[in-house]
Amino acid sequence: MARMIYALGLIPDVLLGNAKRPPSIDWIAPIFTLVTYNFLHGGFMHLVGNMVYLWVFGDNVEDAMGHRRFFAFFICCGIIAGIGQTIITGDSQTPIVGASGAVSGILGAYLLQYPKAKVLIPIFMIPVFVRAYLLLIFWIGFQIFSALVPGQSGVAWWAHIIGFFGGMALFPFFRHKTLPLLCPDELPRGIKIRNRSRYYRR
Repeated sequence: MARMIYALGLIPDVLLGNAKRPPSIDWIAPIFTLVTYNFLHGGFMHLVGNMVYLWVFGDNVEDAMGHRRFFAFFICCGIIAGIGQTIITGDSQTPIVGASGAVSGILGAYLLQYPKAKVLIPIFMIPVFVRAYLLLIFWIGFQIFSALVPGQSGVAWWAHIIGFFGGMALFPFFRHKTLPLLCPDELPRGIKIRNRSRYYRR
């Protein structure tokens, strides 16, 4: 597993050409690790955490753009997040793995499309509905705070931050133009695009 992480994970110093991987793990060109790192995780809980966010927020964002464009959007957000983290920590030789940057882009898209949707979260073990914009603004604020606190290592905070704002910037180009941004309070369930001029709900 460690060999795979070093071979397919994103290593900023290697991506920038300042270092090289040993021939035994030089499996792909460094540029391609901007894609492959999204599909590796540091452990089971790392994977589960990303999948929970994807499960809660991903389907509605996918509904707003369609399956193929959603996958392309996911990859683009991951690439932007990886480039941003590389620029900020360019001398790092620690592999970056995980879909957190790409998932953060989905959260940014959700904030633009469904800011007033109600999201069920546990607060002191009590399930509470919270407006999406409150939850996501708190989330990105926590990421920025964590990135700026000295000594916070082991998490690619800047990938989360840049992925989030990258997703917000890209989302208008990927979403179905029949759907307005900043949808009203009630979240449409299972939007299906019938043609360019109308949509219906299942």
